[in-house]
Amino acid sequence: MAVYSISDLEKLCGIKAHTIRIWEQRYGIVKPKRTKTNIRFYQDKDLRRLLNIALLNRNGFKISKIACMSKEEIQEKVLSISSVSFEHDIQLDSLTIAMIEMDETKLDKVIRTNIEKIGFERTMLELIYPFLEKLSVLWLTGSINPVQEGFMTYLLRQKLIAAIDRVPFPTIATTKKFMLFLPTGETQELSLLFLNYLLRSRGYQVIYLGQNITLDDLKDAFCVQKPAFLYTMISETYSNQSVDAYVSNLGKTFPQARVLVSGYQVVAQGVRKRENIIPLESLDQTLNFLNSLRVES
Repeated sequence: MAVYSISDLEKLCGIKAHTIRIWEQRYGIVKPKRTKTNIRFYQDKDLRRLLNIALLNRNGFKISKIACMSKEEIQEKVLSISSVSFEHDIQLDSLTIAMIEMDETKLDKVIRTNIEKIGFERTMLELIYPFLEKLSVLWLTGSINPVQEGFMTYLLRQKLIAAIDRVPFPTIATTKKFMLFLPTGETQELSLLFLNYLLRSRGYQVIYLGQNITLDDLKDAFCVQKPAFLYTMISETYSNQSVDAYVSNLGKTFPQARVLVSGYQVVAQGVRKRENIIPLESLDQTLNFLNSLRVES
């Protein structure tokens, strides 16, 4: 059972702590427990209830009216709003609720509805990526637990793999070839899978190696496939060498390829563009680079 402070609720629900306290006192919206030292805390059921109430309140329902609704009425109205409204905040709220409740059906419905409305790529760019940014903040502040994060990550991974599988293979043998990998110690695969989708949907050949790839394994794969581009993401720090040294070594080891690198540490440690190394500091930069390649073709 997870335990939340009022500041956790503020981050997760987007409702100021002062407002939450007023709602508690005036309407009994949630009833916090208290520790032996009289510090208030909240449980999963309180968070789920407040997330739903916050969503309704942002959509014009007065808190006095919400307070009179049953649990079933609240859930019914939340589901109705999530299904018909494509406002950014509402969709983010719906995903957050699905993650906290670990509700696969609700999560699937939110994502599937967005895909049908705006397509898979826009759903990833406009909904999933902003949600993942929110998720990373919540994780760093301890507002969600590893089980909830793992649940969400696994389901998103399934969606990405299914979308990749639906993209037809390129029919032209001369199409540019990309080799995608994560170095040893890197485990955040969702962004690399999305890049796989972006490349395939634009007609490029992709050799996807996955995570924890050593330099020796990369050399073996490169000798077989001889891709025009190597692409990796570096978000973790290395104890044995700097990120810049690792990237520089990639460029020297594979002089025939253009080495594309992105990720938090690439930006944080200021990896420079040089020779065959191209740092991409954001998703927008990556998309612009891919689009520029299409112009070159």
